[in-house]
Amino acid sequence: QVQLVESGGGVVQPGGSLGLSCAASGNIFRINTMGWYRRPPGKERELVATSPRGGTTNTADSLKGRFTISKDNANNTVYLQMNNLIPEDSAVYYCYAGLLTTVGRDVAYWGEGTLVTVSS
Repeated sequence: QVQLVESGGGVVQPGGSLGLSCAASGNIFRINTMGWYRRPPGKERELVATSPRGGTTNTADSLKGRFTISKDNANNTVYLQMNNLIPEDSAVYYCYAGLLTTVGRDVAYWGEGTLVTVSS
């Protein structure tokens, strides 16, 4: 079993900042990719940013310059720093991990989601 535990969601005013974190634990042999997706109200889930093992990060074009993804490989943790937030950033943010388990299975895992609300 693998668990993804997210933290850091909440309510923030427009123009404010918020940081999210997600820690993966369990039967992990190797994490290939960690990242973040989000589902705004009434919309489909969309890419925020991903960080592949040994590769360059990939951030949605519309979020570049405001959102930054980083990763702590030693602790299997991924972070998302969100600055200059706007109401359209309100969404449930989901942590994602593509990994190889200790029994050799290549599996994608999702966190339960953390709600971010940008409102005055």
